[in-house]
Amino acid sequence: MKTPRPSQLVAIVGGSGAGKGWLVERLRRVLGNQACHLSLDNFYHDRGDLAPARRARLNFDSPRAIDWPLAERTLRDCRAGRATPVPRYDFVTHRRRPAAGLWQPAPLVLVEGLSLLVHAPVRELFAFTIYLDCPADLRLRRRLHRDVAERGRSPGAVRCQFRRTVAPMHARHVAPQRQWADLTLTQPYRPADLRRLAARLWTLVTAPAPLRPWLRLPFQHELQTHLNHHELSA
Repeated sequence: MKTPRPSQLVAIVGGSGAGKGWLVERLRRVLGNQACHLSLDNFYHDRGDLAPARRARLNFDSPRAIDWPLAERTLRDCRAGRATPVPRYDFVTHRRRPAAGLWQPAPLVLVEGLSLLVHAPVRELFAFTIYLDCPADLRLRRRLHRDVAERGRSPGAVRCQFRRTVAPMHARHVAPQRQWADLTLTQPYRPADLRRLAARLWTLVTAPAPLRPWLRLPFQHELQTHLNHHELSA
């Protein structure tokens, strides 16, 4: 039986609308099959025991909304390189759907979420941590676009939720995680920060099987090219 090869976990943390999913998508374009994506959103508690009206009023921006024992167990499986079931969360019904079979982690697992660094046992699982610093007005614009287009919400409901829970929870739980980040990316991304990001990812990707040194500069150039065009209006 083949022994699983351990994976490296990278945490990407930031407020709702900070660009976590965007960053993961661009990094995967560069890293290819060396990286995969895991979202903390999949680990919300199943709220099927509540009436639909009650579900819509829940505070999903609080760390307490997450099933942390399951999230930690899954992350430990990932770090060990073991295939693991990953739940899928339905944001329309606020219910958890069954896992679609076993999920096999890649050498690099890009994990994004609002509160990944809040709990020390989970925080210690990551080889590299990134915090995305993004203005509140931009985060609100992006959240409006996403929730109206993908989750069936009205603009008024999105704005109300942002004022009532998203902004206060960001100040209380999300922003303080910056202290534990190895790298803070402020939009627009600065060239020096992108060089640091590229250098660290190169180290993580090549740790199990070193690549030829001459590939490092093309890798860094490609990564910076993909990330240099993150406009504030995106």
